[in-house]
Amino acid sequence: MNVLVVMDTKPHHRELMAEKLPGVKLIYSAHPTDQELKEADVIVGNIEFSELKKTPKLKVLQLCTAGADGYCKPGIVPDGALLTNATGAFGLALAEYTLATMLAMQKHLYEYHDDQKAKIWGDQGEVKSIYNSKVVIIGLGDIGSELGKRLHALGARVWGIKRRIKETPDFVEKLGTLEDMKDFVAKADIVVNVLPGSPATTNIFTKEIFEAMPKDSLFINVGRGSAVVEDDLYEALASGHLAGAAVDVTQVEPLPKESKLWDAPHMHITPHTAGQYHLPATQDFIIDIAIDNIQRLQAGKELRNVVDYATGYCK
Repeated sequence: MNVLVVMDTKPHHRELMAEKLPGVKLIYSAHPTDQELKEADVIVGNIEFSELKKTPKLKVLQLCTAGADGYCKPGIVPDGALLTNATGAFGLALAEYTLATMLAMQKHLYEYHDDQKAKIWGDQGEVKSIYNSKVVIIGLGDIGSELGKRLHALGARVWGIKRRIKETPDFVEKLGTLEDMKDFVAKADIVVNVLPGSPATTNIFTKEIFEAMPKDSLFINVGRGSAVVEDDLYEALASGHLAGAAVDVTQVEPLPKESKLWDAPHMHITPHTAGQYHLPATQDFIIDIAIDNIQRLQAGKELRNVVDYATGYCK
C-alpha cells in the first residue's frame, strides 16, 4: 500500500507512522510528483483539487481538517474513493479558545488591555459569570461537545443545536435542531457557532437571529465565516444590542481592510488561528486518526469519519 502524506509532519509523527504501519510505503511530499499521485492508495492531507485528477488508484482521502467543504462537490474526489475527515482532532483547541474568549469578554479583559496600552487606570464596571449563564452551542458535534463539557463543569446551562436529535448528552440541558435555532438564541446569554461550512449553514446568522438574541448577549463564531451575514453582525454591535462578539473566521480571509468588522464596537477578531496546528496536540490527534484509518483499510474494517458527500458531515 502506498500512502502519500501531503500534510505537515514532525519527525516524531513520521517515526510513529513507520512503527504503526509496517509494510506500508510512506511518501512525504507537500508537492507530490505525478508518479507519486498515480501510485497513491491513500492520501493524508488536504491536497489541491486539481491533483486528485491524477490519482486513479485512490481508495481514501484522509483530510487534516474537520470541514470537508469543497471536496464534496461532484467530480473532485475520484469515483469509488472514500473521503474521511479529522473530526475529533480539533475539539480541545477550539473549546479552550472559545472558553478563553468568553471569559475575556465577560470580565472586560479586552478593555483593560486597551486601558493598559493607553496608560489608563480605569474601572470597566460590572462583570458577568459563566456560572449559570445559558450558552447555546450551534453545532453540537465533536467540537461543540468538548466545549459543552467544559462549560457544564463551570456551572453553565448548555443548550445545543444538532442536525438530528438522538440521545441528549448529560452535560446538555436542552437539545434542538436548526429549526429551533431562533427560539433557542432568544433565551441565550452566549451563542457559539461551531457549524462546518455547507449550503445548509451559509448565511444562517442574519439580522433576524441577532435581533432575537437578548440585549447584552454575546456571539462567538469558530465555525465558518460563511455562516454569518457580516453587515448584520456589525449593525447588532453598532446599535448596542449585542454586548460583544468574537470571530476567528470571516466570509473572506484575510478579512479585507475595508470591512466594517474591524471598527465594530466590542468586536474581537483572530485570523483563523483557533484551530490549525497552533495547539501541537491537534496535529498529533490528526496523525492518530490517519494511522487508525489506514490500519482499518488494511484489515477491511469500516473507516472512521467517513464523510457523506451529500451533506458534508460524517455519516
